[in-house]
Amino acid sequence: MAYILQVDFHHAGPFGAEMGAAFSDLARSINEEKGLIWKIWTENAESHEAGGIYLFETIEDAENYLTKHTKRLNGFGITDVRGKIFQANEGLSRINHGPIK
Repeated sequence: MAYILQVDFHHAGPFGAEMGAAFSDLARSINEEKGLIWKIWTENAESHEAGGIYLFETIEDAENYLTKHTKRLNGFGITDVRGKIFQANEGLSRINHGPIK
């Protein structure tokens, strides 16, 4: 069973390639998180939002990462972190080419 973590928050920038350059070290470190299968980074420069969609092996891993990531973002002055955890429906996701483990 896999679990989706959806996170978003207000983000003043940077976006696009500048965001990629600014957060590449963070992206590499996220690969080391317990139970992480993958992450898709999200951004919307028009609405000043950023975040990510993550796939974790267990709900505990997703919850632990959300707690850790929220604290990290709070340290950057970001206080409006919204996180939701969903169980992935693997059968239906496979039909639609979802990258489920």
